[in-house]
Amino acid sequence: MNSLKFYIILLSLLTLAIITLAQEDSIFLGHGCQNATTSTINSTYRANLILLLSSLASNATRNNTIGFYNTSFGQNTDQVYGLFICRGDLSGTTVCQNCVTFATKDIVQRCPIGIASIVYYDACSLRYSNRNIFSKMDQSLFFSLSMSNAQNITNEPQRFNNLVGATVNDLAARAASAPGAKKFAASKTYFDAFQNIYSLAQCTPDLSSFDCNQCLSAAIAGLPICCSSKIGGRVLFPSCYIRYEIYLFYNATAVARESPPPPPPPVALPSPPPPRSVTIPEGKNNTVVIILSVVISVMVILIVSFYTFSGKRKSREKVKSKT
Repeated sequence: MNSLKFYIILLSLLTLAIITLAQEDSIFLGHGCQNATTSTINSTYRANLILLLSSLASNATRNNTIGFYNTSFGQNTDQVYGLFICRGDLSGTTVCQNCVTFATKDIVQRCPIGIASIVYYDACSLRYSNRNIFSKMDQSLFFSLSMSNAQNITNEPQRFNNLVGATVNDLAARAASAPGAKKFAASKTYFDAFQNIYSLAQCTPDLSSFDCNQCLSAAIAGLPICCSSKIGGRVLFPSCYIRYEIYLFYNATAVARESPPPPPPPVALPSPPPPRSVTIPEGKNNTVVIILSVVISVMVILIVSFYTFSGKRKSREKVKSKT
């Protein structure tokens, strides 16, 4: 009997530990609910929603290396569409899995009669709707969320704001054109000797590069409104989000693996050989000079002899002609 009690207590503690771990991986940020016009949801739609949430949870595994999945259940007016996305540096991890699993249960508690709902956590977000939300940019203010750190930057706030703006704009372009399945980018930017700025941008992978860039641009436009001169802030839309902090909030090792390797250095062409010069070994200079002198002397003697011989011959011919 005592053994049975012990195992029951142990099982309860393990269950509590698992729930606590899932909650730690699922720091709640906010949610949005579009409720049904009645106090209850159509029973067929709800049944499809339960199937959808179960499918989302079962596909948030370590094998899901992009940290994204979408699916739908039902037909016509009873059809429900849903998806989840994990933060880019957490895809394929138990943190992503725990966050999505927790979200599938939490969203129905927060939106018990929602026909379209979204829930945001630090590690993931999950949403569903009675309309097709796949491959469509959604920057709906109703489902958006903006947050900022309460503390202001004290050292050169204007330069800080300018640097944040330049950094996140660069990140938006990188995330939108990222190679592979993910639309994700993160960076570390030097601010001063004591602080860096860590930033992250991400879109759902089903968006086109153009739509991703448009969505992130809208999120960036919201940063000055919520987060000007703040040491940290984020703007989240259903299809994308942007975030910056002065502390490292993402897995730098995972981000380094995601980043493409730098292009190889250009191949250096072999330098042309130096021009060949003919050198005369020491001790032979005099020989060359002597040879040249002899040749010239011989040529002069031959020329003089030729003209002398020619002159004598002409003189003889004149004498003979007189006689």
